[in-house]
Amino acid sequence: MTARTERLSGTMAAPVAPRVPRVGIVMITRDRRERLLGTLERITRLPEEPPVVVVDNGSSDGTASAVRARFPSVRVLTPGRNLGAVGRTYGAAALGTPLVAFSDDDSWWEPGALARAAEVFAAHPRLGLAAAATLVGPDAGPDPLNDVLAASPLGREPDLPGPSVLGFLGCAAVARRDAFLEVGGYHPVLHFGAEESLLALDLEAAGWGVAYCPALVARHEPDGAGGAPRPGRAARVHRNVLLTAWLRRPLRHALARTVRLALDGRTEPEARRALAEAVRRLPAALARRRPLPAPVEARVRTLETAR
Repeated sequence: MTARTERLSGTMAAPVAPRVPRVGIVMITRDRRERLLGTLERITRLPEEPPVVVVDNGSSDGTASAVRARFPSVRVLTPGRNLGAVGRTYGAAALGTPLVAFSDDDSWWEPGALARAAEVFAAHPRLGLAAAATLVGPDAGPDPLNDVLAASPLGREPDLPGPSVLGFLGCAAVARRDAFLEVGGYHPVLHFGAEESLLALDLEAAGWGVAYCPALVARHEPDGAGGAPRPGRAARVHRNVLLTAWLRRPLRHALARTVRLALDGRTEPEARRALAEAVRRLPAALARRRPLPAPVEARVRTLETAR
């Protein structure tokens, strides 16, 4: 029936409302222009057509202008400095979608994963963050972290879609935007390195659930053979584990972890470096110290006992 016939018959069809996306993607990057452009080629072809925000953490290789020229639909934010993981918070605040899927410049989402994420979050109102299953490298082998998350000793709560976890991979997670921003997103004291654990703790402390959802699948192709860690990462992880203890754990635990790292530093340069960096950031951590509620602290101890 033509529009003219519809008008004549008095049965003019109602206009179709535009599709409103429920999931947007936030990516952070720094000085990896070509890698980022290749990843955006994949992301912009996803059937869900998610809005994409790229946060350029102070690149000097023309990343921002290259993305704007090749992908005009992608929003590029340039804070002018390296925000670290806080760039994800910066990007999430700029999105208008109820859910935020996080990617890095070397990771993306499998087709259909974001549509499934929307269904999972709609069915589980307490879910604050879903950790996805991750496939690594050109051969798409399973990340060993998948099995660790699946076997979480915290078990599965009836109102969550999978095992409860207190850790995840930052470039393979979907968060409820309101919950993520409510707890402040990623903590500025940590910058990079095991920053996900603190976010999971803060979500749990605020009453949100964090669960492993293997139905959501992300791809990750890190640089280096077998995804070798970047230089200095081990020290940053040790530093941030210690800072997280001072930010959220009981004082006796934080003191014990400090002593342990100091003893390791006698023979391990990475531990010595981590302790020195932690000491420089400790005043900022103490100013933001907020111990976990007792039930969440008990869950952390359950994880530690099971290791």
